[in-house]
Amino acid sequence: MKRIFDIFFSALGILLFSPLFIIIGIFVLFDSKGGMLFSQERIGKNGSVFKVLKFRTMHPNSFDKGALTIGNKDPRVTSVGYYLRNYKLDELPQLFNVLMGDMSFVGPRPEVEKYTRLYNDEQKRVLSVKPGITDYASIKFRNESEILAKSNDPEEAYIQEIMPEKLRLNMKYIDNQSVFNDIAIIFNTFYVLIKDRL
Repeated sequence: MKRIFDIFFSALGILLFSPLFIIIGIFVLFDSKGGMLFSQERIGKNGSVFKVLKFRTMHPNSFDKGALTIGNKDPRVTSVGYYLRNYKLDELPQLFNVLMGDMSFVGPRPEVEKYTRLYNDEQKRVLSVKPGITDYASIKFRNESEILAKSNDPEEAYIQEIMPEKLRLNMKYIDNQSVFNDIAIIFNTFYVLIKDRL
């Protein structure tokens, strides 16, 4: 049932948003050097490796300086990238990840291997399900970069404070999976995105 939902609505989303994909792609290409899309290896279900897709929001080779984005004015982020991140439009290409079966609409956000290596045995349960575009943790930490900007050591703050809470919420989701719960999370995601910008 969940896979049918994912296939139908990801295909529908790609069809409906295809003009927006083109417009965003043009802005990204003209704003700075580099390609339209950014892909990065993430860890998926059962530890499988896949490439998550996003519209490029940073200057080339920015991730050589760290995987975390810090604050609204991270100098690695392009002018267009700032707006794409602010409205979460950079995540739209993940509809293709959902269609291909690497991701689902709802599920734990996929992490880079660097951080999944730090999971304890209980936390590794999050790798028993497909990662998603949104989940409880995505909603709670939607302003994660601003939170990290207040820390003297952003990476340490992420590992010691934010990541454990994300994983706790991920496991809450795993223990309460249902189609109705997924729909509620999707609607809540849209609600907080709109509310934050009003």
